[in-house]
Amino acid sequence: MTEELSPDLVLLWRLRETPKRGPKPGLMVDDIVTAAVEVADAEGLDAVSMARVAAHLGNSTMALYRHIKSKRELLMLMADAALEEPPEFPADADWRAGMTLWARGVFAAVSRHRWFVHIPISAPPFGPRNLMWFDRALGTLRGLDLPHEIKYSLVMGLVTYVQGGYRLALDLAAGYAENPAPFSGSYAAGLRKVVDPHQLPALAEMVADGFFEGAEDFEPSDTGDFDFGLSVYLDGVAAQIERFTR
Repeated sequence: MTEELSPDLVLLWRLRETPKRGPKPGLMVDDIVTAAVEVADAEGLDAVSMARVAAHLGNSTMALYRHIKSKRELLMLMADAALEEPPEFPADADWRAGMTLWARGVFAAVSRHRWFVHIPISAPPFGPRNLMWFDRALGTLRGLDLPHEIKYSLVMGLVTYVQGGYRLALDLAAGYAENPAPFSGSYAAGLRKVVDPHQLPALAEMVADGFFEGAEDFEPSDTGDFDFGLSVYLDGVAAQIERFTR
């Protein structure tokens, strides 16, 4: 049966047949993935290699290749593992509360493994945890009389917003940690110097009003922009729901 499935799906769902006889393998896929996540958390994604993970486990590199054939497969497994399991939503939560909890839950999970944002997205979600999160998002709309394609589109719009939001937030936080100078008052001073009101009239108006003078108040852990954007997106979802259910 597994021969008909994608090799990636077989690996993600641990569907490879294991021998029923003989000694139990001393190293399992889950062991390798856990070690790779630990290396990435401590040293960053660039430090992850089959050799580095093998050393972390105290095994030979060839021992890892018996279970995972390439670094691409390892990164795929890590991307699924990083999400952890989604929380259970309150039974009485409406669609908006559910989507809000979902979005903040993804943001929190990714924030615990900041390297996650550097793993390319090259396929639809089909790992166990990715599908659990996808199911939870779809479940927020389950009680509404909406066509499947609308539910799917609303969830994919939420996914797109959340991915962009956490990537921007984590990249800015990393930039601030490395060099806080661009986040200081010098940013506003620089804008005053280069923004021409004839070429950039809308931006110039905000600069003239002193909007960017508070740039030094940047706080990497502040999720205010993310929460505001999420609220605006959900207002749009509400309008679509009303359109299809009225």
